[in-house]
Amino acid sequence: MRRIVSVSIGSSTRDSKAEVHVLGEDFTLERIGTDGDMQKAIEIIKELDGKVDAFGMGGIDLYLWGGSRRYILREAKQIARAPQKTPIVDGSGLKNTLERRAIEALAQEDPEMFRGKRVLLTCGVDRFGMAAALNETGAEVLYGDLMFALGLPIPIYKLSALEKVAAVFAPIVVQFPFSWLYPTGSKQEEAPNRKKYEKFYAWADIIAGDYHQIRKYMPDHMAGKTIITNTITPQDVDFLRQRRVKELITTTPDLDGRSFGTNVMEALLVAVLGKPVSAITPEDYLRLLDEIGFKPRREPLGA
Repeated sequence: MRRIVSVSIGSSTRDSKAEVHVLGEDFTLERIGTDGDMQKAIEIIKELDGKVDAFGMGGIDLYLWGGSRRYILREAKQIARAPQKTPIVDGSGLKNTLERRAIEALAQEDPEMFRGKRVLLTCGVDRFGMAAALNETGAEVLYGDLMFALGLPIPIYKLSALEKVAAVFAPIVVQFPFSWLYPTGSKQEEAPNRKKYEKFYAWADIIAGDYHQIRKYMPDHMAGKTIITNTITPQDVDFLRQRRVKELITTTPDLDGRSFGTNVMEALLVAVLGKPVSAITPEDYLRLLDEIGFKPRREPLGA
């Protein structure tokens, strides 16, 4: 049994394990949360280095993207450098392949799903593949990067404008403590700030992006809304159902009632490919995704 471990700076209450059979091999997928403690995450990675097949770096991104430019988060580098033997990935490879393909597949299956609809994407520089794909669907997209990462109530309605904003802000933002940009540890379990961006949730037909960012400002009433995200637990599904979300779509598959993060899925693909991460191309990921047959999870929840 091969082992994939996601070491996350998120809440340990979301820890889980699943077994999957992929292309003739058995894998365990495991998430270990450190409740916001980056040093603990580094220690766990060092302890398991060479003993597992691949690491996922959860709860934090190594890169932010603006157009074709990539910006490295200062704090994430410390975690990425921890293993000396086992490969580690943050999910960005799949955000540019699996998530892009998921949006394209949904639009192809149901052209009316996006056409003429309003989509709130919480952060485009984090999900650049999804941002680009949504831009091609015929939907009106609100990129919430300034709102959800920096707390500035400034919506962005064009992908080209987002790229210009990223060029200005990203070199500065990547130097910030990551906890300023994203909920970590117990903050992921706090009650949502329901009012701050309520009008933008009300405006949207579809809310897409990182689940914790979506939840952070989610109003109590979400009837008729579709959520496109990942890293979903059964408790999260209950939370969304209570708010009468119409449909949940995850870009990663349902495994034992949970949709793991892109970092876990990318680590799985890295282990299957058996190549150095630096040698893996988007075409490698796409070919393997075709062979495995990963498809978005779609689950109707309410009205």
